[in-house]
Amino acid sequence: MSSKVCRNCGSTDIDVDQARGDAVCMTCGSVLEDNIIVSEVEFVETGGGGSSAVGQFVSSEGGNINPSFGENNHYQGMGRESRAQTVQRARHSINTLGHQLQMNKHCLDTALNFYKMALTKHLTRGRKSAHVIAACLYLVCRTEGTPRILCVT
Repeated sequence: MSSKVCRNCGSTDIDVDQARGDAVCMTCGSVLEDNIIVSEVEFVETGGGGSSAVGQFVSSEGGNINPSFGENNHYQGMGRESRAQTVQRARHSINTLGHQLQMNKHCLDTALNFYKMALTKHLTRGRKSAHVIAACLYLVCRTEGTPRILCVT
């Protein structure tokens, strides 16, 4: 129960569930709020006697990112923010090298898409970023038919 009023039926019988993060009118069943952000931190005891935080990560970029705290307080699911930083660095490097080669925006965007595909398929692991970026730009040059010579040191 809370002091909220349902906008559909006017009832004050509102169930606010902090665990689910929603507020539901108990009279008409309308969901008044969902994805309520709670500023509380809750800890639970694990089977081994340790503690683990319970909650949901809220990304600064939004989206449906739902990582969780796992055993031994290891945070699982942070890969998306790391991936966004990797893509941002790749975009910067592709734009820098592409502008030096006088490539147009379409080619640079296509090279970034190739990089994202390589990143998704884990083809960037164990490889130097500059080499993968050069390969993506080379691939665009080949598919677009623009003659360029790439030398990576």
